[in-house]
Amino acid sequence: MKMAGLQMLLFFFCLGSVQAGKLLVIPADGSHWTGMKPLVEELGRRGNQVVVVIPEESLSMGPSEHTTTLTFPVPYTKAQLQEQMSSGMDYVVSTDTSADLGGLLVSFFSMEMLKTFTVQNAESLLYSKDLMKTLKDWDFDAILTDPYEPKGAIVGEFLNIPSIYIYVNHPCGAHFLTSLCPSPASYVPQRHTHYSDRMNLFRRTVNTVKALLQPLACRRLFSHADEIASRFLQRDTSMLEIMSHAAISLMRFDFDWEFPRPVMPNMVMIGGFSVTKPKPLSQVSFKNDTAMADSSNK
Repeated sequence: MKMAGLQMLLFFFCLGSVQAGKLLVIPADGSHWTGMKPLVEELGRRGNQVVVVIPEESLSMGPSEHTTTLTFPVPYTKAQLQEQMSSGMDYVVSTDTSADLGGLLVSFFSMEMLKTFTVQNAESLLYSKDLMKTLKDWDFDAILTDPYEPKGAIVGEFLNIPSIYIYVNHPCGAHFLTSLCPSPASYVPQRHTHYSDRMNLFRRTVNTVKALLQPLACRRLFSHADEIASRFLQRDTSMLEIMSHAAISLMRFDFDWEFPRPVMPNMVMIGGFSVTKPKPLSQVSFKNDTAMADSSNK
């Protein structure tokens, strides 16, 4: 989907009007923000009031063009965050994920590392009373967030505004669980299996077991976030329930790496969205090409 088409989609479905709107953005760090940033800046350039909320310490986030940036304090430094992510990536890269056990270990380790980090961010933002009051008083039309971290989804539920999620593959498959998408394990391979859509009986069995474990994996990943959300919203709830309220989900998947599967009407595929815009080819005159061909023939 082209950038202009995606922006118009957000305009009509989320802001509800061709008039400029007020959009709250709560991104996730790293490549998640790198992929979302061009969209956010373009929405701001087109006259929308875009407010981006980020932690004071992060790997890649900072002020962006045509937007207002607000920050909240976090209990770690950028150096500590870099060290944690570096050690985590070293483990993932050194683990053989071609084996079933290796894939399970990487999935488990990734969720444990993510759980600790995202809980710190969620508590830091949600209990910044002055900032949360500012966001409530702003009266936003919608929130754009990456549910890779739970804080944005909780804020959207608190403010009671339409939530637009922009997804990359979620560690526990929450993007498909919360949307109630059919997920036939007989031909949709789970992550870290390296299976294709043509599996023998053994692989279908392993794939089915992993699919059945997905809800348990999500419950473990969100165990602390569920408690924070329930305490902050002052009602018994869970992240899977909150994420099921998405008004629209933008699925930032690369079609070259995904298998066809059923999706819901509010799920929009935007594969290739993270790809750098290609540069135009250098201009070569036809006259020079003809001269070179003539000289080579001689």
